[in-house]
Amino acid sequence: MLIIGIAGGSGSGKTTVVRKLVAAMDVDRVAVMSQDNYYNDNKHLTLEERRKINFDHPDAIEFPLLVSHLQELRAGRAVDMPTYSFVESTRMAETETVTPHDVIIVEGILVLAIPELRELMDIKVFVDADADDRLARRIKRDVAERGRELSGILRHYETTVKPMHLQFVEPSKRYADLIVPQGGDNEKAIDVLRHFIEKKIG
Repeated sequence: MLIIGIAGGSGSGKTTVVRKLVAAMDVDRVAVMSQDNYYNDNKHLTLEERRKINFDHPDAIEFPLLVSHLQELRAGRAVDMPTYSFVESTRMAETETVTPHDVIIVEGILVLAIPELRELMDIKVFVDADADDRLARRIKRDVAERGRELSGILRHYETTVKPMHLQFVEPSKRYADLIVPQGGDNEKAIDVLRHFIEKKIG
């Protein structure tokens, strides 16, 4: 089993890189696990309280559970991955069963910032993109998919997303084996990564 960590700032194109990788490979050999599914279960809080949580800080995520799930998969056992609602800002009742695959892709802004996660990874990738491009993508996504308003998105970016990026996400780039500049538009870098993965898994 090959465990690949794909990190990068919010809106950098991580999901696009993952989607293109999976599309170019035998999908039956690849499973994707998102850090976002492991946000803490905040059902005990009101919706207003939940939306005040700093979701860009490592403490907002149940990383020990993600680590244990990867260890279980590597040992050949299936896991029940949580699912998360960004509209309600809490976990949903449903889980998603993930079975062992030849390739497990773990993606999220902070996956390279956590030592216990890095130790499990065979390949560490950082998707890099210009800050303006990342903000523009985040605005489009949050308006379309998460029902947020522009003013709130910009305020949240300045007070939370940007400082957390500088404190936790950007420094984790030094742990990457491969940096993908220009995000999901960098077809050459994605192709290099795909060839490397295929060579490793045979």
